[in-house]
Amino acid sequence: MKLRYSKSLFFLLAISVFNCQIISRTKVEIKEGAWAINGELTYPNTEAEGLLLNVRMVNVTFEDLVNPDFDSKSNTDLFLRKISEYKKAGINTFTLNMQGGMPGYEGAINSAFRPDGKLKTSYLHRLADVIRVCDIQGIVVILGCFYHGQDQILRDNTAVFQAVKSTANWIKEQQFGNVMLDIANEYSHQEYDHEVIREEDTMIELIQLSKETNPDLLVSVSGGGNGTVSPKVIEACDFILIHLDETPVQKYKDRIDQLMYFHKPIICNKDDKTGEEGVNALTTAIKNKCSWGYVNKELNQYFPVEYNGFADDTLVYSKIFELVHPQ
Repeated sequence: MKLRYSKSLFFLLAISVFNCQIISRTKVEIKEGAWAINGELTYPNTEAEGLLLNVRMVNVTFEDLVNPDFDSKSNTDLFLRKISEYKKAGINTFTLNMQGGMPGYEGAINSAFRPDGKLKTSYLHRLADVIRVCDIQGIVVILGCFYHGQDQILRDNTAVFQAVKSTANWIKEQQFGNVMLDIANEYSHQEYDHEVIREEDTMIELIQLSKETNPDLLVSVSGGGNGTVSPKVIEACDFILIHLDETPVQKYKDRIDQLMYFHKPIICNKDDKTGEEGVNALTTAIKNKCSWGYVNKELNQYFPVEYNGFADDTLVYSKIFELVHPQ
């Protein structure tokens, strides 16, 4: 059975063969406190103007070194062929991660980092393919470095710092204008083995290191599911990155209002509410000027994964389409 590739994916594969240097087509930036792509505010003249509506797809570059039969390339290709459908639904941002996310079972080994914090070429090839196709289609990527449950792959604190430096430098070398950096998924999570990730002062050092390495890179770090981040850490970030999966929708306004004090754009890039509850979460976040991030763990993160575009959650994606394509 032949695989059918989109024109953009075919273009990407061709340039990979010839090892050409590509100039990014998509540039994300903060413009007067709002999000802009290529100089234009996102979703102009809609309720979502200046926001990034995103989907968490952290396992699209997944590999499992304890399961050599797992076909990581096929998994990535499944997602590549569906990116345009998510784009048509109104999504302009995806969250990826160098160490993925919980795959629905314990014991997986999945990381773009070697024990010394240097990068693995094979993992980068899959990641670059996804970022390039997103770039071609005008889509932003929030790229995370660390995930709790995988950081133990790094042998010591020095390797943690090296991993951040390696990632920021790789983004710079590849000229990815559509990539923003999230140093660690829920940085204060107690399952991180390395204290330098959990501690505020060293997290701030990691944020500063990434910006020194790549001054053009927009950098943040995501807080826990209760929608809060330490004020001290927020001050070091270019934008505020929160998770709302543990937060009732009726508390969104209060959480977001508290963060407005810092006058930085706010992105939720993890909310696992689906169906009607997901629609309520989406509309409430947008009403309060917070970019909203959907995650369907059962379909898009736990294996065997599925990427079905609109069909992942017709209620949520229909509402997104309605909000960003007003009649």
